[in-house]
Formats: sequence, C-alpha cells, structure tokens
Amino acid sequence: MDGDLLHPLPQGLYCPAGDFFIDPMLPVERAVVTHAHGDHARSGSALYHVAEAGIGLMRERLGADATLHAHPYGERFTLGDTIVSLHPSGHVLGAAQVRIEGCGKVAVVSGDYKRDPDPTCEPFEPVPCDVFVTESTFGLPIYRWPPMSQVIDDLLGWLEDCKARGVPAVLFCYALGKAQRVLAELVRRDPDRVVHLHGAMVRLVEAYRDAGVVLSPTVPVSDSAKGRDFAGELVMAPPSAAGSPWMRRFAKASTAFASGWMQVRGARRRRGYDRGFIVSDHADWPGLLRSVEESCAKRVYVTHGDGEALIRYLTERGVDARPLRSLGAMPQPRTSEEGD
Repeated sequence: MDGDLLHPLPQGLYCPAGDFFIDPMLPVERAVVTHAHGDHARSGSALYHVAEAGIGLMRERLGADATLHAHPYGERFTLGDTIVSLHPSGHVLGAAQVRIEGCGKVAVVSGDYKRDPDPTCEPFEPVPCDVFVTESTFGLPIYRWPPMSQVIDDLLGWLEDCKARGVPAVLFCYALGKAQRVLAELVRRDPDRVVHLHGAMVRLVEAYRDAGVVLSPTVPVSDSAKGRDFAGELVMAPPSAAGSPWMRRFAKASTAFASGWMQVRGARRRRGYDRGFIVSDHADWPGLLRSVEESCAKRVYVTHGDGEALIRYLTERGVDARPLRSLGAMPQPRTSEEGD
C-alpha cells in the first residue's frame, strides 16, 4: 500500500518503512528536508538529511547546532527499510525531490519545483516512479510563465523609466530564491549595475555567492549615506518591507512585485504596486502536466495550493490522481514565506 511509504501525520508527511519525516512541521527524530524555505525547513529536529548543494542555506536556516547529513544529488542512502536519494527539483539552490524505494515500489515526493531554466540552481530531474507526490501551487491553466528574457526586458525598461523620472525603483520579491534568480538574470544583461539590498536579503545573497552562483554586485541599503535619494537605482526588498518605516527613505519610489501571482489580471493593482513582473519559483500549469507525465507514475497525489483542477484534469485523462490527504490526516496548512 502507498501508506507504507507515505502517511500524513500531525508532524508532517511520514514514511513508516523508513521511519522518517519529509519537511516536518514539528520536531522529529529524523527529517529529510527538500529545501531551505522556512515552511519546509524547521528547526528542532534531531537529525536532518539534506542535499549537499543547499548545505549553506540549510545551515543559515536551521542554525549552527543542527545535525545535518548532506548528500550529493543521486547518492543512495539507507533509512530503515528504504533506500532514499535526493534529486534536483529546480526550485531554489539545493532544492530536492525525495526518492524513496521500499515495499516493492518507488515513491517520489517532489517538494516545490519548477521546470523553467534558472542559473542559480540545478534543473528539475524527472525521476521515474510508481507514486508521485506533486505540488500544485499554480494548479490552474491560467498560469503559464513568460520567458525570463522577456521579463528582464520589461524590468530594464522599468528601470530606464525610473531613471528618466529621477525616482528609485523598489522591487519587492522573496528573499530566498526569487531575489537571487533576478540578480543572476540581471547580471547577464546589465553586469555593471549595482543593486541595493534590504538587510533581510544580504546574508542569503551571500550564501548563493559562496556556492559559486554569479550575481549582480550588491550593497546593503544600510551602507548608503543617510539622505541618499537612490534616484534611478534598483532597490530590492522582501514584501514584508512594503508599508514599513523602512520605505520612508523611498517616498517617491516606483514599486514593483516579482511573483507568479502577477499572472492574474488585477493582482498588482490590489496589492498596490506600480508594476508586476511574472517570476515564479514554482511550476506553471504546463510544467505540472509535463512533470506528472515524465514521472510515469501509476498514481499521483496532489498537495499544496488548490489541487482540485489538476486532479480533475489528470483523472479525465486516465491518471489515478488523488489529494494527498486521502492517505491520512493532513497537517495544518503551511504558511509559506515564498508564496509563489
């Protein structure tokens, strides 16, 4: 039964055959963590198995005292009666899918993933399996991501407009993954541009640099002279900074948000931004369908976001698709710090 390999419990998704949890929400003895976002990597567990590519971010997230076992992508290791390996998910630096072999079958838990090219992380690796657990953050047909080259064209156009008007350009985006992706794409097109960072982004950006990722040159906003107007310059900040006292020094700024939610007409206006750029670290609708097909899974479980449309679509095409909660009592819904 699938429940021998995957079983939702209050602590999180549990593998009884291996006696470990995947991205537990509460402290446990053994955790396999897909990536370093705070809604997946939580402190307090006795032991963490993580992908080697993301060890710096995991240490930043979980603390210096956390016991981490880092595994290269594809390395097989034994947990209980299972053989486990971690494979790139293309979500952020060091993000992994979890392959579990045991009880006569193979299950793959995708974690969060995307299929679009990203210079900051290894691309998604299709892993054939019997059971595939897929996210569905953007599980509706309206979500189809434009090429990043087009997004950067639009971003550079916005920056030129801000320069012409003599106002700062403040781009809100999530501090882990999204900010670094924008910086990695921007340095290819405008290598001499210096980007000013909110303090919450500085250490995470440096963790990417330490991993060898090439990014635009950056300086903390706090290092700039008091009273500087930042006219025509790019400033990056997490969404939590919008409306905060920190924004007072950018009173005349043009603001923008980089997010997959910007695909929806009216989302930018409702959130009060001047511009919206469609950038997501998750799979769009075609990416979800492609990933399910390439998994060759006999059964698909859907989790995160509203998965009803994806389940219905797959079922109508002969795929045995079900919500993950059908395996057992689901944990409380996650509060995602990334959101898109």
